[in-house]
Amino acid sequence: MNHQSENNKKLNTFFSEEYQSLKSYVNSKLKASVNRDAEDIIQDVALKLFSGADRYSPINNVAGFVYHAIKNKIIDVMRAASKKPPYPIENIETKMYTLAELLYENDIESYSEEMQSELKQAILNLKPDYKNIIIAVDFEGYNYKEISVETGIPIGTLMSRRHRAISLLHKSLKPKKETIN
Repeated sequence: MNHQSENNKKLNTFFSEEYQSLKSYVNSKLKASVNRDAEDIIQDVALKLFSGADRYSPINNVAGFVYHAIKNKIIDVMRAASKKPPYPIENIETKMYTLAELLYENDIESYSEEMQSELKQAILNLKPDYKNIIIAVDFEGYNYKEISVETGIPIGTLMSRRHRAISLLHKSLKPKKETIN
């Protein structure tokens, strides 16, 4: 018998016999919530293991193999849950005001309703890389290291993009600031 069907058979038997134990294990590691259901985690792991069973060499310690995979999935779920949530919508105006102070070089009297609208439009008109870094840093509160880990883009590149984005915003808003005021 080849190792693929042998691995599938071992995994099938293990999940059938130990499902409740697996569920208890997952529940002991984290509290159930909307995003953290023990059965969902077990099903995700089972799907991944069964779909990749042909890539593994023969599995000798099925319990260790499965529990290790579940432990890794729990860690992934907990990491995802610990990511900073975006700032609440009521803080967007505060963040916009802070960005405007930076752009208008502390001449905040220039930050009228019309200029606020122009700033929003200027951000939306930026190239995606520039727009994304402005939104992530200035509105969602992420730091460069968090973004770098998530995207794989070096911190220096992210800092350079933000600097260029602010420069572009400043250049595009300067003539509008002068005509509005």
